[in-house]
Amino acid sequence: MNMSGILAFSHEDREALKMLCRRLRGEAQEKITLSDYRFLKSCIDKAVAEEKITRDRFGLNPIILDLKTAYLVTGEIGHRRDIIISIVLNRCMQAGVVDIKDVDNRFGKNVSNILTSLAKINGLYAKSPTVESENFRNLLLSFADDMRFILIMIADRLVLMRHIAESDNNEARLQVANEAAKLYAPLAHKLGFYKMKSELEDLVVKYTEPEVYAELSRKLEETAASREDYMKNFIHPIEKALKSNPHIKYRIKGRTKSIHSIWQKMKRQKCSFEGIYDIFAIRIIIDSEPANEKSECWQVYSLVTDMYTPNPHRLRDWLSVPKSNGYESLHTTVMGPEGRWVEVQIRTERMDTIAEHGLAAHWRYKGVKSEKGLDNLLASIRDTLEHIAEEDVSDTKFKMELYKDDIFVFTPKGDLFHLPKGATILDFAFCIHTGVGSKCTGALVNGRNVPFKHVLNNGDQVEIVTSNSQSPKPAWLKIVKTSRARAKIRQALKDIGARQAALARETLERKFKNHKIDFDEREIDRLIRKMGFKRLTDFYQQVADGYIDVSEVLQRYKEMLAGDDTPSETVHSAQDFTLNNEPERMGSGDILVIENNLKGVDYKFAKCCTPIFGDEIFGFVTISNGISIHRKDCSNARELRERYPWRVIDARWSDRDANGKRLYAVNLRIVGHDDIGIVTNITSVISQEKDVILRSINIDSHDSLFSGTLTLLVDEFSRLTKIIRKIEGIKGVKQVSRV
Repeated sequence: MNMSGILAFSHEDREALKMLCRRLRGEAQEKITLSDYRFLKSCIDKAVAEEKITRDRFGLNPIILDLKTAYLVTGEIGHRRDIIISIVLNRCMQAGVVDIKDVDNRFGKNVSNILTSLAKINGLYAKSPTVESENFRNLLLSFADDMRFILIMIADRLVLMRHIAESDNNEARLQVANEAAKLYAPLAHKLGFYKMKSELEDLVVKYTEPEVYAELSRKLEETAASREDYMKNFIHPIEKALKSNPHIKYRIKGRTKSIHSIWQKMKRQKCSFEGIYDIFAIRIIIDSEPANEKSECWQVYSLVTDMYTPNPHRLRDWLSVPKSNGYESLHTTVMGPEGRWVEVQIRTERMDTIAEHGLAAHWRYKGVKSEKGLDNLLASIRDTLEHIAEEDVSDTKFKMELYKDDIFVFTPKGDLFHLPKGATILDFAFCIHTGVGSKCTGALVNGRNVPFKHVLNNGDQVEIVTSNSQSPKPAWLKIVKTSRARAKIRQALKDIGARQAALARETLERKFKNHKIDFDEREIDRLIRKMGFKRLTDFYQQVADGYIDVSEVLQRYKEMLAGDDTPSETVHSAQDFTLNNEPERMGSGDILVIENNLKGVDYKFAKCCTPIFGDEIFGFVTISNGISIHRKDCSNARELRERYPWRVIDARWSDRDANGKRLYAVNLRIVGHDDIGIVTNITSVISQEKDVILRSINIDSHDSLFSGTLTLLVDEFSRLTKIIRKIEGIKGVKQVSRV
């Protein structure tokens, strides 16, 4: 590939290109034809000539970086033709010098799918100024039509970080390092690419904390010789024991902990470099048949622990239950020479390859069934990978099914929000803030105006449009998908209803006051129920909405008071009761003595206590409404006797008229458990009683409890007492009281 054009190639660049091309051709062998190479060269030449490819912000040649990325992926992970072509063509696709349809026709679906995924990610980078969130990682994976594009991204970032150490652009280098720490290293870890993950993390420390990196590198170098000697002494008796078992084929190597791991452990344990006892580990790798892997690993474990005392709290069995990313190994920590703890890792060649190269290594061991227990991120991927051939890894089954019911949406600032599939603009608005959702009128989605019921798609950039005149509506509950938005809308509607009801009540009270009419709570409640409302809030809501005119309410209230013919409120003559003929002193004042058989005096039963035949009663002489009859246990009795003792008179019930019985209205308060059929049981008991009429019933339930008011017409106190006892005996009824 003899490159030419505006992008100048130095002598070093040309030599690097020649070497990389030879290596890639060696890796790809016959799978990349001469025709393929000529096409790739023509695309790059065209992009360079049209100044579509230039050096990056670090002054590096992007074509060389791409070829190094291709070599890293193919050499360490094992991909060949598709991965090389995809990496080389990616920049040409971005430059617009090659069309995806041409790629599909020439190289097939595998390459076009990888390039499509890379194009999507380029779009995501343009939307988000930061890629350091868990949501961005999940969004990235949800775009994975072919998982190999993620391997390309990780490898590309590692190659870049290898070459920016000498750059003067420190700000850009820090950004690259931080993205590697927050996005690429965690991805490499989740996919099991420990070798790349470890190098990425070390380079992050090198660029973000150069003094720490330099100090730890120096100490590792200074202690390298003594560490090697110690490992040899530790390994020697183990090798001797293993050689005595000729059926076990093995190799042993030492592994020094990465600089990043050492630094993290120093910070966690708040100790110095010298305080880290497990700076190195011994790895015993067995060449074992799949059927014998576990048994031979445990056999080696037995040999090691016979020789060195193990720490029982430091045994890690990832043979029986592998890690979520497929890692399998047996770890133990033993007491070595000089009283030093040493970690020993025991695994097979297959396990070691997977540990070093991650999920891609499974393609080399297809047919080997894995253990269950993967995390959600890789559940669908692993099941597919372990049962398909290498050339089939881009099959549609390989697409991430984990996120098929989820979408990720950007704000204009690049923040990411996770929503269920089918979520609308309203869902997103309430996800941001309740105030934003309540005022939402629509949105700009990818720069286009849409209504708030618009369904969002994965990767959309959304800017919510609000208006101070907007408020939640009941119809919104049918638009939103998320339970969070639904709960917020219900709460907002409840708050609005409460404010409107309070305003309507205030308006009604003001209207009554203007007409010099008392606003009696009990009478208003009775009127509202006569109008067919079960709840006060419903009535006030209709007043607030203008469906009920306040003047109409006032007029109906007057008519109700003027035409009410209920027994408890009807005015009668005094002949229905007799006054006590014997004067009796009550309280501290004199008692007004009334002659027996007083005629022509009007009376009525007080609404505050609604006395009935059989109650102990007294009379109170009013200014203009005759005598008011109260129960002696009336809540107002004490105040009447203390403030107006001269107006309190004795009263008693006369013998009943033999020609008929009078019925009295009584209100009962009832509380209990909201069992099935409870109201039916109550009404059934009342209907079976002679001379008892159920005038009205009003019951509300909340949180499996109910409370309500019954209005009965009864003829005497003893019958009321009887009916109360029967209602109390109904299952579920907890309390019955007279009000």
